[in-house]
Amino acid sequence: MITGSSRFEASAKEYTVARAAADLVEEFPVPTVTKDVCRVHLPIGTPDFVLRITWKLVDGPPTDEPPTPKFTVLKMGEDALAAADMAYVQFACRSPRLSDASRSGHVLIGVQHWGMPQEPEGDTKALKEAYATVAHSVALAMAEELRCEKDGGLPARAVLDPVEPRHTQ
Repeated sequence: MITGSSRFEASAKEYTVARAAADLVEEFPVPTVTKDVCRVHLPIGTPDFVLRITWKLVDGPPTDEPPTPKFTVLKMGEDALAAADMAYVQFACRSPRLSDASRSGHVLIGVQHWGMPQEPEGDTKALKEAYATVAHSVALAMAEELRCEKDGGLPARAVLDPVEPRHTQ
């Protein structure tokens, strides 16, 4: 749905959820810049399209700041936002793999169409759901790889029903 193709080329073999989780363990508890889990490319000889899947350690739970109108809020983990060209899922991880197992790490997984910005084409709702599904899938795989308690509070399947947006008080 996202790439418009049934085939893709993955990034280099070292880009895996296991490698990203190992890197996160090394960085914990310090917040990080955005780092790649992997990148997905359309096959050589087809239109250029890059889907960037990232992770980031953040300071703590999300704020109550409302998202921009392009995002739909979903109920997954600590926070989940989906748009027609990107999605983010944040979860809290308490794990024996982290240097301070009594402290939660807050992990933000992102999926984004990378490159020149342009208006998404096609069914916007279906694109939002596709991006959210990929972000959830990678977040859940990362939580499982990190051995987070209760899979970081992530459901077994992506929750795609929108919830009322957050509002500041």
